[in-house]
Amino acid sequence: MRERAWAALWERLPVWVQTRCGLTPRSLAALSVVLIVAVGFAVQHFWAGRPEPVRAPERVTGPAPPVRVASPGPSPVPVAGVSGVPGPSPSGGIVVDVSGKVRRPGIHRLPTGSRVADALSAAGGVRDGVDVTGLNRARVLMDGEQVVVGVPGAVPGGAAPAAGGGGSTGAGGAPVSLGSATVDQLDALPGVGPVLAQHIVAYRAQHGGFRSVDELREVNGIGDRRFEDLRPLVRP
Repeated sequence: MRERAWAALWERLPVWVQTRCGLTPRSLAALSVVLIVAVGFAVQHFWAGRPEPVRAPERVTGPAPPVRVASPGPSPVPVAGVSGVPGPSPSGGIVVDVSGKVRRPGIHRLPTGSRVADALSAAGGVRDGVDVTGLNRARVLMDGEQVVVGVPGAVPGGAAPAAGGGGSTGAGGAPVSLGSATVDQLDALPGVGPVLAQHIVAYRAQHGGFRSVDELREVNGIGDRRFEDLRPLVRP
């Protein structure tokens, strides 16, 4: 039955098709099956690749989430040395120069508020036989101070003698060095008390010393009259 149908279909084809193709009814049937399968694959591919509707996201109308605000940092700490107090060394302490008749002279770093006795201990102590009767070992040290022990002409616990001869406190007519004098040496000047001596040392530590005697006018507590009295007694 099926062969008769294919034979009938083959007979209805034009003669030139039968001649050029030379297909038998069986071959034509196989070709038809292949074509039908190819069309099926094409339809399936087209159906799978068709565009699909996409649902838009819903709009959120609720309250916005809270925003975290960083808490402010700590209040700034006043800088030492601005209000007349000399600032410490970068490490948080003071640096003093201990020289003279000690076991380990040199530069020593001490905690803020250290006294002359602490500087002597850092230098290994005083050598045997050195008289320290006039040395004020309870005096509080300042940053950048020099402590000289057992040197003739030097003030006990103070700076070394001035290069111009004599002590740096004006002994023998030599002027006091504003760049190296201690609080005790400045306190010994006429019209200068302990408070004003501390102001002078604080100004020196804050500005890196005195470039001229005229800078003494900028120290808190020194007026024109007091400056005129001190000018012949001091040097930068």
